[in-house]
Amino acid sequence: MALRNIVTEGDTILEKKCHTVVKFDDKLATLLDDMAETLSLAGGVGLAAPQVGILRRVVVININDELIELINPTIVEQSGEQEGSEGCLSCPGQWGIVVRPLNVTVKAQDRKGKVFTKSGTELLARCFCHELDHLDGVIFKERAKRMLNDQELEELYS
Repeated sequence: MALRNIVTEGDTILEKKCHTVVKFDDKLATLLDDMAETLSLAGGVGLAAPQVGILRRVVVININDELIELINPTIVEQSGEQEGSEGCLSCPGQWGIVVRPLNVTVKAQDRKGKVFTKSGTELLARCFCHELDHLDGVIFKERAKRMLNDQELEELYS
């Protein structure tokens, strides 16, 4: 495994739509492993391939030590609504208030190409939406009702 550099806001790769994964090979497995390690060391909960400079529809999410790998994910069901603060490893130190579905089900493939569905609520639902947005060139700031100011950020971090 290797640590990958996280691309930050301003890099045009974050604005591009990712390509579908068609080869489920060692190169994909290495990317997934590298993304999981990068995510862990960065202290985030989700990471999409364009955030490490790769235009492929690949996402890793780690919540409560459960690593979820999503290849070619799509949202197949969503319901409810939640509003909360959201940040991004590609926008360090920036947080905004974003409205997302409360419950989300995604359909995706695993590293071997097997299709599966996974449902999540609250934080996991938020992560699904946030990371899948990255695959379509959208960062959370485009969805934010408003960005948090310095005083609000200080309260959030304290």
